[in-house]
Amino acid sequence: MTASPSRAGPEPRFAPLGFSDLPDWGRADHRPAFFAFRRSAPVLLASQGPAAAFGLRPADFAPAACAALAMGEDPSAAEARAFFEEAFRPAEILDGGAPAPGFVTGYFEPELAASRTRTARFRVPLYRPPADLVALGEGEGVEGLEAGTRFAMRSDDGTLGPYPTRAEIEDGWLRGRDLELAFLDSEADAFFVHVQGSARLVLPDGALMRVGYAAKNGHRFTAIGRVLVQEGELPLEGADMAGIRRWLAAHPDRARALLQRNRSFIFFREVPVEPGAGPIGGMGVPLTPLGSLAVDASLHTYGMPVFVDAPDLVIGDCPFHRLLVAQDTGSAIVGPARGDIFVGSGEAAGQLAGTVRHAARLVALVPRASLP
Repeated sequence: MTASPSRAGPEPRFAPLGFSDLPDWGRADHRPAFFAFRRSAPVLLASQGPAAAFGLRPADFAPAACAALAMGEDPSAAEARAFFEEAFRPAEILDGGAPAPGFVTGYFEPELAASRTRTARFRVPLYRPPADLVALGEGEGVEGLEAGTRFAMRSDDGTLGPYPTRAEIEDGWLRGRDLELAFLDSEADAFFVHVQGSARLVLPDGALMRVGYAAKNGHRFTAIGRVLVQEGELPLEGADMAGIRRWLAAHPDRARALLQRNRSFIFFREVPVEPGAGPIGGMGVPLTPLGSLAVDASLHTYGMPVFVDAPDLVIGDCPFHRLLVAQDTGSAIVGPARGDIFVGSGEAAGQLAGTVRHAARLVALVPRASLP
């Protein structure tokens, strides 16, 4: 997933709860969340970062991180549950004094055929970040850029301004700069790799290549599914990934113009392929299927466990009452109780991710010493 814009409005706050307030807490298997949190532990211990808007710093999680590393990699389900109960306390997420309404979607890591070089089949590039793209510091503004934009273009004279849009880039802005990282065989595939922020690529010789988010052009993300619904092209219930792909295939003469309605454009880097590990999230650690959550990183601290209560979301014949760990973010993930569930890699994960669009209650697990 990609960098999330800052959010204006009342400062959210926590309200203490008990574990008995979390549906199925005692019956759920918290080992995937423990595994994800343990992967986060070295980053939490090394980080000297400031507090996010909720007031939590990475250092606040240091005692829990040390305890997780001391436990080892393979606790029992009961040990994993006891770890979270001893180190954390549940807290209702408030916004403006009231419980924040929650919503979750799903995302995945696509697996696609690709080539490192342009061929007759593979002609749609994924790009490395260009040299004239610069990251802006926290609170650094540039005239002509939307509030919260984190990237800009540095001109030859040193001035900063908006980076070209998706349409301008696809129409040739980067041509001839030798920035192509890999090539796919369809614009739709490339677009959804941008949306997901990572991909496993199967090269012609069968070797695997993994690409992950490196930067973006700084323009606001626009959900093309929402555009299709607003313009009467798709019903709301049909605007999932499969429905959008069917629309693109049925309207090849209009597909590029629709994709370019999303002015945001993602740049990638090659990531080592670690067997059994997911893509690298915004926290810098591999993601865990159904154990990692993308959140609004301007509000939440990476590494924070979050209990997702989404009774209308059914995965594996069970309502989704599950603990995850905040390890990623995304352009569309904005708000105190907005989450994006990482569901895994490959085609089956993609089918599942496209169906996840559900109201949910998100409950933070806050280090005990940090919550009155």
